[in-house]
Amino acid sequence: MAKTDKPVARSYFAAIAAFNAGTDTPRAFLERCIETIEALEPQVGAFVATNLPGARAAADAASQRWNVGRALSPIDGMPVGIKDIMETADMVTEQGSPLFKGWKGPRDAAAVIALREAGAVVVGKTVTTEFASIEPRGTKNPWDLARTPGGSSSGSAAAVAAGMLPAALGTQVVGSTVRPASFCGCFGYKPSVGGINRGGSYDEFSQSCTGMIAASLAETWTVARVIASRAGGDPGYTGITGPIELPAAKPPRRVAMLDTAGWPRASEEAKRQLAEARARLAAAGIEVADRKTDKAIDAVETAIASAGPLSMDINAWEGRWPLNTYARDMDRNGLSKSAQNRLAQAEAMTQEQYQGLIAERDRVRKIYAALADRYDVCVTLPATGAAPIGLGSTGDPIFVVPSSLLGTPSMTLPVLQAEGLPLGLQLMGFQNADAAMFASAAAVLRLFDIKP
Repeated sequence: MAKTDKPVARSYFAAIAAFNAGTDTPRAFLERCIETIEALEPQVGAFVATNLPGARAAADAASQRWNVGRALSPIDGMPVGIKDIMETADMVTEQGSPLFKGWKGPRDAAAVIALREAGAVVVGKTVTTEFASIEPRGTKNPWDLARTPGGSSSGSAAAVAAGMLPAALGTQVVGSTVRPASFCGCFGYKPSVGGINRGGSYDEFSQSCTGMIAASLAETWTVARVIASRAGGDPGYTGITGPIELPAAKPPRRVAMLDTAGWPRASEEAKRQLAEARARLAAAGIEVADRKTDKAIDAVETAIASAGPLSMDINAWEGRWPLNTYARDMDRNGLSKSAQNRLAQAEAMTQEQYQGLIAERDRVRKIYAALADRYDVCVTLPATGAAPIGLGSTGDPIFVVPSSLLGTPSMTLPVLQAEGLPLGLQLMGFQNADAAMFASAAAVLRLFDIKP
């Protein structure tokens, strides 16, 4: 295996004191990021495209604002990456597909323009799997170049893990933000459904969420919250609410431990790591329950057992368009075999079947929501173990699909390890209580002696 030197994530917030003191600038910070990109990108392959002249101009403007004490936001000058499923006016949007090679739209996605309005420096477009789905596009894990970084937000996770960027946007409909963040040792966050406006993002599924991958918990929250404060949520949703700064740490009183359907597939080392995390929570005076001690948790475990196939069936129907027009009006041969199989599945389905799937999802969501009155947060693994060897797959999403089905916020904290490689700890919150989940996460991090 071609293991790399241990990558080091690069925090932008850690440099703010130096910006205020005049001993560092956002432009200098950007140059350090660019130096890392130039050194590691040939091996890692995190980017589809970059706009370094535009990034340098934006960083110069941010440096001037910091110099006079007029920063537009806490992320003014922060270098960020945009998953290549979202439109950018200054770079291509290829969606991980040869059908869109070189395609460039005339506008920014809602989340992208919100970042620019806040002063963030858009450095480049990060690699996504084909249409943010299954087919990988070659990005490698900075911790071990022989392993997948996860997906579909492959490039975003790899870029943050390698220290190329302090933060990058991801999306998730099954496990595409939390799983790669776990594999790459980053903080990853999937908001409640509707939490961030997805205008201009080509992931039009009812479970899809725009999320964050970042170097710290504080940056993960603040980037998401800054976007929502300017772009809001999806139509019909108010969007993420709460303070712009990371919510104050609040230790959870009661935690529900979930096995999920992934438990039989988890490595023994991953199971031991979770057991040690549970012991750490209990030693801190937090009451921890599971399906053996609470019938309500057992009901949730039973309800979410089929989260994977249920989600895939929902996604198949919802993805019929635009795959059908790509196959008919563009080039069917430009679609991967997995995309063609999804289209075939969708065309064999009926609207009545889809109605039944949505009804089942609603039923499962109600069962999970009942835990909100009894527990502050749920905890489980984000993956079956360390990132698997090979680039032909992005790994098993079985542990992360439940929160996608449920529409609840979830995140991974880089506090566990397997095979000497990153393995996160997944927290699952409750609908539209994203800030409360972050408050719990900040407290949990302290138990592992990690700064938020």
